[in-house]
Amino acid sequence: MEQAQKEKWIKIAKIGLLLLVVIDLYTRFISNRAPTLPTPVVMVAKPLKLPITEYITQTGNIVSFNSVDLVARVEGYLDAIHFVDGTFVKKGKNLFIIEQEPYLEKLREARATVTAQKAIQTYDKTEYERQKRMFKENATSLNNVQKWFAKSQESEAEVAKAVANEAIAAINYSYTEVNAPFDGRIGRHMIDVGNLVGNGAATILATINQLDPIYIYFNLNEIDFIKLRAVAKANGASEKVIRQIPVQVGLQNESGYQYEGKLDFVNTGLNASTGTMQFRALLPNKDYSLLPGLFVQIRVAISDPAPQLTVPDTAVQYDQIGSYLLVVDPQNKVNLQRVVLGGLEKGRRAILQGIKPEEQIIVGGLQNATPGNLVAPQSEKNA
Repeated sequence: MEQAQKEKWIKIAKIGLLLLVVIDLYTRFISNRAPTLPTPVVMVAKPLKLPITEYITQTGNIVSFNSVDLVARVEGYLDAIHFVDGTFVKKGKNLFIIEQEPYLEKLREARATVTAQKAIQTYDKTEYERQKRMFKENATSLNNVQKWFAKSQESEAEVAKAVANEAIAAINYSYTEVNAPFDGRIGRHMIDVGNLVGNGAATILATINQLDPIYIYFNLNEIDFIKLRAVAKANGASEKVIRQIPVQVGLQNESGYQYEGKLDFVNTGLNASTGTMQFRALLPNKDYSLLPGLFVQIRVAISDPAPQLTVPDTAVQYDQIGSYLLVVDPQNKVNLQRVVLGGLEKGRRAILQGIKPEEQIIVGGLQNATPGNLVAPQSEKNA
């Protein structure tokens, strides 16, 4: 019994040994047939020296050149609305009509009062002149002369009072029509026809914004402000010079800067809590493509064009430390080189520090390049 058991275990051991030999042979066979991965291909080029302008860039916010809340300045029921919500209106266009009849009647009453007071004034002056003539002929007393002189003065004052009341009535009547104060775009009406407005408070009826020209506000940090101030000083630093500094603007979905205006306002000092200075640019906006509330990209030139090494902006990589480029050395090994970035002009980024003119910059196939690994570089004309 024990002999049979022993032979059984010897047989299992032989089978296990045979399996190990087969597995070893199969592994060697597969490894010999496994393909060798090719060296990854990348596109390289040397930096290109181009004239580049240094810019200050910042994000700005568009604000209306003028913005007015149209309010009801007299009390009454809203009778009519003469515009379509969200449309452009011309200066002087009638927009709202507030109940006019009570104010028109008050104006008529005031005019009638003026007429009546002028008639009284004419009579009093005539009588005063008559009393003076009669006094010279000893036909009346001095007391009567003085009485009619006082009456003529009183009636003159009453005429002035009546004329002032007529002017006030005319002003109140004019307030029943709310007109556009300038060319602009009006928002939606806030009050519907038939509602009582101006009841003890100025009721906001709508808001109108002037969009051409238009303002853009932005803030610069202390370093950028000093750079911009140096440019202004170099050109005289007068208010006229500051207002001639060009400002280029681009919308968030645009790659370039399609709009241009002038610097319009510089605040009196830095904001102590943020360490920034507020600026304002004024831009023409004939096609109304710039709307209040939009955020835009702004850049201001702070140097004349100067030759600098440039690479495609797409070749610049970023990590938590900062910006870098991938460079292929003479042994075709990828190196990571930290760089200091300059201005961006037509898709090319100026490199102020970190590369040399003869170096091979990886400009294509960046996904195949890992620092320290070998690559197969293929040359472009330049970077």
